[in-house]
Amino acid sequence: MFTGLIREIATVKSYKNNILSIKSNHKAKLGDSIAINGVCLTVIKVHSDGFDLELSDETRSIIDSSKLKGRVHLEPAMRLDDRFEGHIVQGHVDCVGEVVDITQRENATDFIIKVEPQYLSYIIPKGSITIDGISLTINDVYNDSFRLTIIPHTLKETLFGGFKIGTKVNIETDLFARYIDHILKHRSSQKSMSWDDIDKIQMSY
Repeated sequence: MFTGLIREIATVKSYKNNILSIKSNHKAKLGDSIAINGVCLTVIKVHSDGFDLELSDETRSIIDSSKLKGRVHLEPAMRLDDRFEGHIVQGHVDCVGEVVDITQRENATDFIIKVEPQYLSYIIPKGSITIDGISLTINDVYNDSFRLTIIPHTLKETLFGGFKIGTKVNIETDLFARYIDHILKHRSSQKSMSWDDIDKIQMSY
């Protein structure tokens, strides 16, 4: 589990044979979960200057390979005694979006990000979303896109400052929005429990 607060801008040393090698100041341990650009991966080897991670078939089928080079956002999995900020992030990317408009405001910058329409039901105005591992608040939702307003501090401390029109981004939608949508879609297909069913459950304990 993650929070969407970036702890370091790391560097990709190499990516080949499904192994991602990262140069980082973070002292990882074998088996650690680490989010790279919002993707939860497992440390399989530790080096003096970083570590290696392995990408599964499922992960590679969802994310864009352009996110596996250059500088990347890094967040280690949160600990139980960590201060919780941001929002609950799993590191499970839903889809890849694309920056289609950037507008400079007085003291912030608006980014319009386009996504496939089926994901918009999980993208809620004033709700949370994760973009390349960064916890952000959604301002507006449109027919095929949504708007984010990024403050100067975030532009400076993350890779958002280098985003251009056409930049691809990893998107993880809100966990609770996905759960609620799944429950509502499947509620009608589930059989209602009778008192006999409840009695049988109670008697089994």
